[in-house]
Amino acid sequence: MHHADAGACELPDSGQSLVQAPPLAGEPGQGAHTIAGYLREVARRHGPSEAVVLRKGDHRIAWSYNELLARSMEVARALVACGIGKGERVGILMTNRPEFLSSLFGTALAGGVPVALSTFSTPQELDHLLRASEITLLLYEARVLKKDFGAMLRELEPMIATARRGELASAHFPYLRQLVALGGLRGEAEPFAVEAGGAVETWDEFVAHGTGIADDLVLARADGVHPADVGGIFFSSGTTSLPKGVVHSQRAFAVQWWRWPRLFAMHEPVRSWTGNGFFWSGNVSMVVGTALSTGGTVVLQRVFDADEALELAEKEQVTFLNGRPHQWARLQASPKWAGADLSSVKYVPRGELIWQHPTVNTDWEVPMSFGCTETMTICTSFVAGDTEHGFEGSFGAPLPGNFLKIVEPISGRPVPVGTVGEMCIKGPTLMSGYLGKAPEECFDAEGFFCTGDAGRVDEAGRFFWEGRMTEMIKTGGANVAPIEVDDVIARIPGVKRTQTVGVPDDLLGEMVVACIVPIDGAALDEATVIASCKAEIASFKVPRRVLFFRDEDYAITGSEKVKSSEVRALAVARLAADNAEAVRPTLA
Repeated sequence: MHHADAGACELPDSGQSLVQAPPLAGEPGQGAHTIAGYLREVARRHGPSEAVVLRKGDHRIAWSYNELLARSMEVARALVACGIGKGERVGILMTNRPEFLSSLFGTALAGGVPVALSTFSTPQELDHLLRASEITLLLYEARVLKKDFGAMLRELEPMIATARRGELASAHFPYLRQLVALGGLRGEAEPFAVEAGGAVETWDEFVAHGTGIADDLVLARADGVHPADVGGIFFSSGTTSLPKGVVHSQRAFAVQWWRWPRLFAMHEPVRSWTGNGFFWSGNVSMVVGTALSTGGTVVLQRVFDADEALELAEKEQVTFLNGRPHQWARLQASPKWAGADLSSVKYVPRGELIWQHPTVNTDWEVPMSFGCTETMTICTSFVAGDTEHGFEGSFGAPLPGNFLKIVEPISGRPVPVGTVGEMCIKGPTLMSGYLGKAPEECFDAEGFFCTGDAGRVDEAGRFFWEGRMTEMIKTGGANVAPIEVDDVIARIPGVKRTQTVGVPDDLLGEMVVACIVPIDGAALDEATVIASCKAEIASFKVPRRVLFFRDEDYAITGSEKVKSSEVRALAVARLAADNAEAVRPTLA
């Protein structure tokens, strides 16, 4: 198939919904396609410039590009000394702090595979993540808010407290040999020290292992890593009850990092802020790419706090804010909102609320894009400000190297152009697969990933998203699998049936709502259900509302399954009625 230029997609003459983008090799702005190669290239370009900043109170940590590379090499030397070989997995359980980035890049430099683990994890979730990821070494932050991860880990495996360092031999975590704990930061209200001992050592002890390792050895390892090799692993809620491990290649990271500035029309060093965890692929992709690919700065906030975020935006002259609509609402509600100077802000995806601030003045247009964890964020997009190829309601054309098709879900056959079907995609940033799954369980016979999203394409090859074909709930930018919530609720005494659904919500996109049929005579209330969920699953998965129904209210299939679409409609109607009832007395 011939491609006329680097920006045009092509459809076959058959009239089917098959769209092939131009080759990746022709995409402008691309550089090295390994994680370590990317860091070394941006460090060569921007060495003494400020790359990473973390401010806490009056204390400010700032690393240049040269220092980010040096700190990453420090981690890499330590990993080599600890015996990490090519392809071995290193867990990173941290908030947004400079050590997260030095751990990510350092693991890649040593030839290992970084595995990003959520700091929202409950003990049960962390247990699953550690077992499923099969990491050899864990780099973790000892305490995050009220969570003591050191205590949590010792509870999951008591041998951690007694094993010699580097010699953990646990049947429960059979691959895990060593744990490294990071303490608090200066400037925190309650700084704390690491409780080392047993299989756990401090960060300084860990780094000291690498003093005898030559840089040449590390760089030789980095040179031996190929773009197609495994680059990292993220976990995403799927259609099953447990998070799925999404395996990405080296080039998936690098390709996206390089392309963000082109798509966002960024022509100057960008100061990119985030208060959301780097264990989400979209966050680490977008924030690192917009900042480091432009010679700019990653401005870190360990945990989102609206007051602090406004202060950071002002003091650090942030130009790019990467958050979610419900966080923008919290910024607006902050007492510091009115007096904040946000005049530096230029780029805000989904940032309508931010643009209402009197000091924000930008003509930047958000390029509509579509993607998911499995495609390492975006796979279709416009370029910001490209009025020639833009089209209202479209999410852009497939990005270079990608091949998109719209199929009839049951037969898998491509549908005619303009017809709605399931969107399927393959290309250079598509995942290598799911942990523990065979290729045929991840992709169709042609190697496409079928997203579970409904959509169509037009004659120009532009993609139009029509909603979710699956039951996944998208709340506040995160995915929630209903069955994961229902598995918890089903174990609560007195629950006969449970169906968790996503109800449209202006703030969150979708609100998680649990719909329950109690056993006759059972005394269940909303607070009890929510408390039970909070004890077992991450906070963003916990239902915001719990509604109670009778069996006859539900639409039950012949196989005793609940029709989720009808339950969702019931929930919407009930909530609307409750809201109307709440408003009526005030109108009277």
